[in-house]
Amino acid sequence: MATATSLLNFATTTKPFLLQPSPRHQKNHRPLSLRRRVALAAAFKVTIEHEGTARTIEVGPEETILGRALEEGLSVPHDCKLGVCMTCPARLLAGEVDQSEGMLSDDVVERGYALLCASYPRSDCCIRTIPEDELLSLQLATAND
Repeated sequence: MATATSLLNFATTTKPFLLQPSPRHQKNHRPLSLRRRVALAAAFKVTIEHEGTARTIEVGPEETILGRALEEGLSVPHDCKLGVCMTCPARLLAGEVDQSEGMLSDDVVERGYALLCASYPRSDCCIRTIPEDELLSLQLATAND
């Protein structure tokens, strides 16, 4: 597996390459930064199911799923963006995320729950947003065990 350093070296020593700009970049006619080009080269495909629709976005391993979703114009629930308020709950349907920075208990994480603001993709994955109450009741129930 390529490391970030090797990708950065590759990106800076080879001829520039063109990536398909997202609609927001086309609108503003801004070129992608080197950092963003490297992140896209190592990005994972993350499908987010929210309110009956599904959208696949590319998320770099050092980006949170919530951060990228908001940059791509998705309207998903969120508040603090720090992994403590639990307003961006989701269910991991497939794939793997690192959410070691979040405040969910280990047993809740093992059951497939995640906070979008504290989830960094580690593979292609599929996530469904869920009502905040579903996660809160589960987190509180396991805290009493």
